[in-house]
Amino acid sequence: MDKVGIAILGLGVVGGGTYKILTGHAEDYKKTHNLDIKIECVLERNQERIKKFGVSAGTVVNNIAEVCSNPEVDIVIETLGGVEPAKSFVLSALKAGKSVVTSNKELYCKYGYELESTAKKNNCGLFYEATCVGGVPVIRAMLDNLQGNKITSLMGIINGTTNYILTKMSVCGGSYGEILKEAQALGYAESDPASDVEGFDSAYKLSILSSIAFNTKIPYTEIYREGITEIDYTDIKYAEKLGFKVKLLAIGKCGDKGIEVRVHPALIKSDHPLANVNDSFNAVFITGDSVGDVMLYGRGAGALPTGSAIVGDVIYCATHNNFNYSTFENTEKADTATKFVKNFSSAYYIRINATDKAGVLSHVTSVLGKNGISVAQVIQDSVETDGNVTIVLITHKTNEKSVNKAIKDINSNDISAKVVSILRVA
Repeated sequence: MDKVGIAILGLGVVGGGTYKILTGHAEDYKKTHNLDIKIECVLERNQERIKKFGVSAGTVVNNIAEVCSNPEVDIVIETLGGVEPAKSFVLSALKAGKSVVTSNKELYCKYGYELESTAKKNNCGLFYEATCVGGVPVIRAMLDNLQGNKITSLMGIINGTTNYILTKMSVCGGSYGEILKEAQALGYAESDPASDVEGFDSAYKLSILSSIAFNTKIPYTEIYREGITEIDYTDIKYAEKLGFKVKLLAIGKCGDKGIEVRVHPALIKSDHPLANVNDSFNAVFITGDSVGDVMLYGRGAGALPTGSAIVGDVIYCATHNNFNYSTFENTEKADTATKFVKNFSSAYYIRINATDKAGVLSHVTSVLGKNGISVAQVIQDSVETDGNVTIVLITHKTNEKSVNKAIKDINSNDISAKVVSILRVA
């Protein structure tokens, strides 16, 4: 039986969940994988957390040097989050010849190239399944099971906080601000929710996933990012009338013109599998040239789901002698040969507040037509008490530049019609 010594850096939500799984399933791993997995040390200074999980005093260490110098430690699990001190700790562990399993998407997204280079130099493993989509095994699926495909696109709901907020807005009809407060009270959103609601978290994850999918480095700085803070229940209501749901989507496409990567709220057809991914659940919809469409769905965050991904990496590391690294040149910046599409092509949802008088709708469609945009669907509501009327349009597929020019023309040339909302259609 192979003995595997583990160090855990941090006993927060994810670290605590990982500790619970490893200690609770230790006997199972002996039977199923012939592995005697033992937690040799835990780097944690919070005494309440140490007591909560029943960590023995002899296992607790106070600094990374104690972890790195321990000859019994084979694999270091990093669950600290953020860039520092996590980056320094991981680099120290790798330089000491320890393989690393991390759940830190920001660290891996921004500095994965440096971590991987250090792992290579020291013949260590570097595993990061838990950085993306919690317990959903999307990274392993792309690295192993789908490697025979050329992946042409991926689209996902990869942030549980925003999905919870949009689901509750749809079901309960509350405002963004009201639902955000509820999400914070339930622990789904941080006290400072910017990383989630402004789309940074999803952008970090899309950077990691699209780099694997398209076999080239996709820095997060190349990803168009837009959050959900401006989403209005009015738009969710109209979207549903037109047969759509509103979701924060992470989208990656690889085509003849180049690679397209973006994170933003979007309308998606109600019968699409992603449209029915609700609350804090996540899913990734992948299209390969051979396999066709595949969707992976599950808990996108949380102590045990994310801990499940970490432990999966631990077992994979312990049962594989040869470590694999990126199949592309993993550098800080994108390869100069990689082309990025910025003038995205999609259909658009446009909500207009207009004066109730003859010719307004025809004028709007005329302006759109002059910019090469045709209308696929339209709703015109009854006159409001202020004498205005709401017009909602879904365009046929067009591009960003054309839509932006049309909106500018509508808003600047005719005071009787103003565009108040615009969303892309996936």
